[in-house]
Order: sequence, then C-alpha cells, then structure tokens
Amino acid sequence: MVIEGGPGTGKSVMAVNLLVNLINQGLMTLYVSKNSAPRDVYASKLKGTIRKTEIDNLFKGSGSFTESKLNEFDVIIVDEAHRLNEKSGFYGNQGENQVKELIRASKFTLFFIDENQRVTLKDIGSKDLIIKYAQEFEAEIITGELVSQFRCDGSDAYIAWLDDVLQIRQTANNDYYGIDYDIRVFDNPHKMLKEIETLNQINNKSRMLAGYCWEWPTAERTNTLYKDIVIPEHNFEISWNLSDNIWAIDQNSVNEAGCIHTAQGLEFDYVGVIIGPDMRLENGEVITDYEKRAKTDQSLKGIKKKAKQNPSEAKRVADQIIRNTYRTLMTRGQKGCFIYCTDPNLNKYFKDRLKSNQIYDNLSPGLDMQVAEDKESY
Repeated sequence: MVIEGGPGTGKSVMAVNLLVNLINQGLMTLYVSKNSAPRDVYASKLKGTIRKTEIDNLFKGSGSFTESKLNEFDVIIVDEAHRLNEKSGFYGNQGENQVKELIRASKFTLFFIDENQRVTLKDIGSKDLIIKYAQEFEAEIITGELVSQFRCDGSDAYIAWLDDVLQIRQTANNDYYGIDYDIRVFDNPHKMLKEIETLNQINNKSRMLAGYCWEWPTAERTNTLYKDIVIPEHNFEISWNLSDNIWAIDQNSVNEAGCIHTAQGLEFDYVGVIIGPDMRLENGEVITDYEKRAKTDQSLKGIKKKAKQNPSEAKRVADQIIRNTYRTLMTRGQKGCFIYCTDPNLNKYFKDRLKSNQIYDNLSPGLDMQVAEDKESY
C-alpha cells in the first residue's frame, strides 16, 4: 500500500497509531524509517511501562532487511518512504534495493511517502518504484492519499504560498493573503533565537533549524562550547544539535540548531529557520548554489562527479534537493515559522512577499503575519 501526503497531513501520526493497533491485534509489526531522528523520539516517548529492548525492536532503520526472508513479518510500516536508499550499510555496499527488500520481508508493506521531501542524492523512494517492485512479487497494490492539512495551523494555503515563494511550483497563492499562520522574517538571528527561546518555555516544542551550510566536525559533536554556525555580521553563533541527546525533545537543546537530518519526520509548535548561503536572490529569481553546502553534509555527496559528467542535470538535481530541504524545514512548525536569510536580498524578498496585499494596521483578528523588524517603519 502506498499512501501519499504532503507535510502535516498526518503520515507519521497514522504510522505510529497503526503500529500500536496492529500489534494489539497480534500481528508482528515494525515501524521503519531511514532517518533515525523520528525513531529515537517515538521510542523514547513509548518507553516507561515496556522494557527498552522490546520498544527498540519495534523501530528499525530501512537498511535492516538485507538478509530478511520472504514474508518474515506480518506488517512493515515505512514512514518517510521518499528517503529510502538503493543500497544499505555504512559504506552503501549491502543489499540490492531497500524498497524491494521491504516488500519481500513482509506480508503487507505500507509506504507513507511525499516525493517533494527527497533531500539527498541517495533518496530513491517514489510511488512508481514501489509499484514496480510490488508487481515483481505479484503483490496486490493499494494506493491512497492524505489531503487534509493538520500542521501549519491547518493551512493548505501556506504550503501553496511557500511553494510559490521558493519557486518550486507556481501556485495561486502568490501573495500571503488570508493565511492564518504565524510567519515572520527577522533581520537579526539573535532576535529570532530569543523569540524561539521564549516560546519554548511554554511546552518545550520550539526549535531552531538551519540549512546545512556550516561544517559539523565529528570531534566537536558533543562539545557545547564549540559553535558550528557563525554569522559574523551579527556576531551570532550557535551549535549544531549535539549527538549525545535526542535534540527534538531534550529540555536543554533550544540553544542548538537542528538540520534536515534531525528534523525531517518531526514537528514542533514553532521553528526558526536560518536559510544559509546555498539559497539567494539574484535579479528577482531565487537561485541555489550547491557549492555553498558544508562538506560534512552527505546530502549532495557525489554531485561534483555528476557535474563533470552532466553539468545541467547535476545543477537541476541539486537545485531540487536544496529547495526541497528548505520546504521541509519551513513546514516543521505547527503554529508558526520564523525566517532569517544570510542573503539580505533574499530576506527582503520574503518580506516583500509577506507584505503583498497586506494593510498592517487592519489585520483581521487571529492573523499574525508580520515582518520582525523595527515596527516604527510601519
């Protein structure tokens, strides 16, 4: 079964609830995701009344089935199926294809997927590929779609506006009008962090996020004093999330920034997104630059080799990944998304798109659409 759904349509909520219900029916069921972040969060939340080993055995990485037998499990629920890889193992040299292995390993395999959230060169998960391998096993194929938006204050219009602003696709929502969602553009990252810290005091559900444009040295990943992300013009410094805690729910991680790999598949109340130098505005166009990504980011590993073979195709693929990455980061907030761009022109572009058709002195009650700068300017 393949279930398609955009950000906030309830894919992960349904996946975890299905896990519980199917286990209660006596079916041997597993939750699978390529990304470890959601697995760690869900397992942590469920621990307490059940032994740790029993919980951990329910949550598996997508590369865990290279040696599985045919129909070894009753049900495998695959969340974030767009993140599946072809090969498995640390060196990417194990198995044949993760999609094929997941179908083979279970009597019933359920894939939740959003192809617009593929964010690395290795991401191969697609509806067509899943159907292809299902047909090889002569499996019955069921498809469905989740269309209602539950995140971003239930605003499908915000998702459409975001796609238009990031120039992923042209939509009717080219102006930020009539959207009940708290989005703000900050001129200063210090102010954005302060707002996130304030909101996080409510229920520990607000976090900072950033594009992977700053190195993340392995030797410093447990050092709270080492600041990975540095924005000199504002004397701003912040660490990437530490590797020795579950960043998304740790009580002390609000002063750390998560990246696409630690945030995808999760949601918060509010997110503050730092858009790095891999995206900027030139001549009115939002352009991307994969050479501005950090070398420690594996998302675009192999892109330079691809660029030598086929420059235009490499640029197209990298461009899609970078836009998808920011789209994913900017849809993690259930109640609001704050933005700071290292490129001043891009920051102004977001402000202009927010201000289109808006009269700030006459906002409707309940609408919170503002540019976070000196209010005296309005």
